[in-house]
Amino acid sequence: MRFLAAAAVLMLSASSACGQTDQGALVDVDAVRLEPMTQTQSVVGQFVAMQSSVVAARVDGPVLAVSVTVGDAVEAGDLLAELDTDRLQAALDLATATLDEQRAGVESATATEALFAQDVARLERLRGSAAFNQARLDDAIAERRRAAGELAEAVAGVHRAEVARDLAALELDYGEIRAPFPGVVSARHVDTGEYVRVGDPIVTLVNHHDLEIEAAVPAATVGGLSVGRHVQVRVSAGLAVMAEVRAVVPVEDPLTRTRVVRLVPELDYETAGVAARQSVVVEVPTEAEVDVVTVDKDAVLSGPAGRLVFVVEDGLAQPRSIEIGASLGNRFEVLSGLEPGDLVVIRGNENLRAGQPVSVRGS
Repeated sequence: MRFLAAAAVLMLSASSACGQTDQGALVDVDAVRLEPMTQTQSVVGQFVAMQSSVVAARVDGPVLAVSVTVGDAVEAGDLLAELDTDRLQAALDLATATLDEQRAGVESATATEALFAQDVARLERLRGSAAFNQARLDDAIAERRRAAGELAEAVAGVHRAEVARDLAALELDYGEIRAPFPGVVSARHVDTGEYVRVGDPIVTLVNHHDLEIEAAVPAATVGGLSVGRHVQVRVSAGLAVMAEVRAVVPVEDPLTRTRVVRLVPELDYETAGVAARQSVVVEVPTEAEVDVVTVDKDAVLSGPAGRLVFVVEDGLAQPRSIEIGASLGNRFEVLSGLEPGDLVVIRGNENLRAGQPVSVRGS
């Protein structure tokens, strides 16, 4: 009796573990659908950086320090390297002193011009009197004009000195080499102590926050990639995303008969961990859409005789062999064995038997 009671308990536990109810096994179902599908051709492309450049020196000088190394991530404005700026600082000090001198010259010329202007005004007031002397007035007018010319030259000198000061300050600022955009250092070209000249490379910087996909698509199929169209891109074995066609370059390579296409992927670059020049596969549409029968991938089981699903008919689970075709996201194309509207089990189908009663969850 104890043996029979234990066996009954085990049978009840097993029945509960398998999701059994009084009405049968508890399952989730999904309807077989008729959906549009487009045939595609796989084309290999790669991620390309929208910004990638060699950051170069803007002034001559010895390298005082390099603040980054290969692999470092930087933000726009971060310090990459410093040059010895003693000479540049001295040049700025000299330009500042010259500017002060020119400004003093303007003050002196302004005072001289004002003095001659007073003489002219005083002599003009004597016009019509016995003390008036035309020659003296003419001389005073000439002196005022000369003083005005000297003042204009002094003002121009101040402007030149201001420009020279600004240029010296700019070159001093260029002694600190900073990142022009956010990115990752992919190469370091100098080290402390080296002497660089204008245009010499310091580091190579790649913007890893802003990547596009570039693919050379055969000219015969590029017509399926109109600007704004979304296509599937396989980034890696376990990651497929959609990408929007941004541009189709209207230049054809005469050797490969391909055209360059740029696509913007719907992708979080930080979490995806992609890199510039990483290969991807672009699924290029090759023909017009056709309607195909599709089934949820979770419904498909593999058996000794091939692929099968459980179809719910009159509350019973009936196995049915099917033939599948292309993968369409989380569904398979069905070549034979199912019709649109068939209800297939997508959860709870692993332990089903032919003809077993089932209860649909939520119904």
